[in-house]
Amino acid sequence: MLLALEGIAGAGKSTLRDRLLAAATAEDLGLGHIGQFSWLSLQSTRTIISLRAGHPAASGEEAVAAARCDLELHARHNLASALSLGPVVADRLTLSTACLLALLHDRPVADYVHQLAEVTAARAELTVLLTTEPELCHARLSRRATSRRFGEDLPTAAHLADLYQQAATAWTEATGLTVLRHTCTTEPDLDLLATACLNRLRATAPHTARIEEPPHAPSPDAPRRLGP
Repeated sequence: MLLALEGIAGAGKSTLRDRLLAAATAEDLGLGHIGQFSWLSLQSTRTIISLRAGHPAASGEEAVAAARCDLELHARHNLASALSLGPVVADRLTLSTACLLALLHDRPVADYVHQLAEVTAARAELTVLLTTEPELCHARLSRRATSRRFGEDLPTAAHLADLYQQAATAWTEATGLTVLRHTCTTEPDLDLLATACLNRLRATAPHTARIEEPPHAPSPDAPRRLGP
């Protein structure tokens, strides 16, 4: 199973991801973690880095071609091998890419979602869209020591939040796959989201027998990290 966590910066994706990885390790679910891009094509990488810095491509077609090329490589070389070992959680994936493209180019986000959804091997069976209010996300980011990135200012974040809602609708229309939309504002929100995700992961993860460890056994390995 591939699970994608989507939403604007500061929405709680990393917090939810870390909760899932820790819980999965405790249950021997063997949950892997993968990034948004493959970075396996030099030309596509150059375009994507420029987009992430807030610089539009020469055209929307050039931008989506780079994104789709990278997604196809991601599916073939990273996702396939990761999923062969068990369920995988992606911190951002197709919806985030579509929203970035729509933010920088004058086309509806649904157009980009439909084109990227054609890469069927990269489709997440479950997508979780964190709908945390942009104002709260901005406040969370302001407490971080790192400098602000493109798209993290409040007006742009609010625009992105709207694009994510449109992208989630377009994703379900294009694929028939579920998008769970929920805020991640409070600890009960986090508990609810983690439980929902873990229930789906438990239903699809390979069932392996637990092996009793001898006394003073070494601590288990940290959650595996696969791909860029």
